Amino acid sequence: MPHSADKRETTMTQERIGFAGLGLMGHGMAKNIVTKGYPLTVTAHRNREAVDDLVGRGAIEASLEDLAASSTIIFLTLPGSPQVSEAVARMAPHLKPGTVIVDCSTSDPTVTTRLAADLATRKVHFADAPLSRTPKEAWEGTLDCMVGADDAIFARIQPVIATWAAKIVHIGRVGDGHRMKLLNNFLSLGYAAIYAEALALANKVGISTATFDSVIRGGRMDCGFYQTFMGYALEGNREAHRFTLSNAYKDLRYLESMANAATVTTTMASAAKNSFAGAVAQGGAGPEDYVPHLTDIVARANGVTR
Repeated sequence: MPHSADKRETTMTQERIGFAGLGLMGHGMAKNIVTKGYPLTVTAHRNREAVDDLVGRGAIEASLEDLAASSTIIFLTLPGSPQVSEAVARMAPHLKPGTVIVDCSTSDPTVTTRLAADLATRKVHFADAPLSRTPKEAWEGTLDCMVGADDAIFARIQPVIATWAAKIVHIGRVGDGHRMKLLNNFLSLGYAAIYAEALALANKVGISTATFDSVIRGGRMDCGFYQTFMGYALEGNREAHRFTLSNAYKDLRYLESMANAATVTTTMASAAKNSFAGAVAQGGAGPEDYVPHLTDIVARANGVTR
């Protein structure tokens, strides 16, 4: 008789995991999957360092098509719905019935539900499991995750997600994870737009960023997002919160689209979206232009030197 630990290992390795999208979040997530015992196949990424690191830890590199054919659960962490749709289209002819695709990207829920319906005709399952927190938590395996899936599929994918997430919430049906993620990002990005404008106004009327922070930090308006935002605005750490302005703009466009479909006015969400639209239009669309850098763009627009 095998020991109980051996039984757990046998159960764990029954699933063969594929992973596409080894960017800021995906690299750490995939690292946790392979180091915690799951067979892992990854596909080529512009970040060769991530691929080479994972292969060094025991992963196999393959084309997206071969990854699809050899995996039972496939995770996607891609920039958005167009890239997810393209990846699914490439994989679809190679997927075996019973395979589960888990989209961890921040995607448009209408696209998510359409992909799920299309794949169901092939007896392939689809779930959405978007993330919250930063690449630091991805590497540490302590991300937050919100999942849209039926109960049986959630039970199947939850142990794998638990390799890289400390908080996992089963939101509801397919698409609900992405719906909740957009609401989550509306709150955080709305805060970012408010912080940037408040800091510009503070400086304009003679209150320094340090003085502003001395009042907010530790008070009722303090929070974890505020602290990472101020890691740049106050301390100058350009990588304090590595989420790009262009991704923020994309997420708020998706939120606005969801609200339009639900016939809900978006007075606040559209205002936040316009802050990021302006930032991207003013040169903030680069891969290292992150959300807290909005502070500088809003300051410049108001003639403030930080």
